[in-house]
Amino acid sequence: MHLFYAPDIVLSDIGAIYALNGEESQHCVKVLRLKEGNTVSLTDGTGNLYEALLLQANPKSCTVQISNIVNQASTRYSVHIAIAPTKNIARTEWFLEKATEMGISDITPVYSANSERNTIKRERFDKILISALKQSQQTFMPVLHDAIKLNEFLDSFDAQCKLIATCEDNDKQTIKQAYKPFESVIVLIGPEGDFTLEEIKKAKQKGYKLITLGCNRLRTETAALVALQSINFMNL
Repeated sequence: MHLFYAPDIVLSDIGAIYALNGEESQHCVKVLRLKEGNTVSLTDGTGNLYEALLLQANPKSCTVQISNIVNQASTRYSVHIAIAPTKNIARTEWFLEKATEMGISDITPVYSANSERNTIKRERFDKILISALKQSQQTFMPVLHDAIKLNEFLDSFDAQCKLIATCEDNDKQTIKQAYKPFESVIVLIGPEGDFTLEEIKKAKQKGYKLITLGCNRLRTETAALVALQSINFMNL
């Protein structure tokens, strides 16, 4: 069944009428070519799934009638990845897409001393998350936090487990050693030039554990997905 994103839908009774926004309506009629009488699904991105009947197939404003509501159980753990945007922004966008498909909870672009890029297009990132949410048939939209400097991030966010991936030859643990299943976790992933020694020192002072993601040197976006999948696997 086709899934549409409806962030402003208000949880209401069966039989309620809802109008899709212009972008979703255009996709419904012009791309998917759905007709009046077709059944569709909606999600508000917070775990609620709505089954609905398409009443009016208008490319500017489709209207649907809610026929069933399913409240999804929230995940038992959260994964927040703070990642330095790559010079080739397409690689960061690829990470956003795949991380959403894999069920990430929070994403924060962070700027460190060695960052290759210090600007992002928030609107573009939001569209990628929405598209990946619908494609993977999920009902929880990842929280995309505003881009922030690393030092500010360290002072602003907390979790039960805090990890920083680094290539430095320090005493590091694997994720399996550092993380306990079902803990909320933050993972810091640096730029291609890695975090500076001062940044690593401050992270340690804030309670971050140094981790390794294996013997191979990984690109930023690859490292982030390896960390995410390792945590997901431990929580199966």
